[in-house]
Amino acid sequence: MNKGMIKLSALYPKQEGSHFDIDYYCNTHTPMVVRLLGDSLKHSAVEHGLSGFEIGSECTFMACGHLYFDSIDEMHKSFEPYLDEIMGDIKNYTNVTPYFQISEVKI
Repeated sequence: MNKGMIKLSALYPKQEGSHFDIDYYCNTHTPMVVRLLGDSLKHSAVEHGLSGFEIGSECTFMACGHLYFDSIDEMHKSFEPYLDEIMGDIKNYTNVTPYFQISEVKI
């Protein structure tokens, strides 16, 4: 990624009784988000949690989704008309509330 880009991360914590449908997330939700956000979205990535650092330990997050933009303003403008649709789809792939973080890519 280019230095200075903005990254929006959605982090889905592993909790007792939680589930996450990674196939739906990769094949339905993420393509929908990419389509809706259009050209302002520069890159997307999905990570599926396997474990913590220690061998055999549980992962902290079941999955992480990352969206990259040129600026925070571009990110907000692209989400504004579709936020309800995107957020409303969360119930179709998980029963946890994601953590969201906006970061600046430094290196």
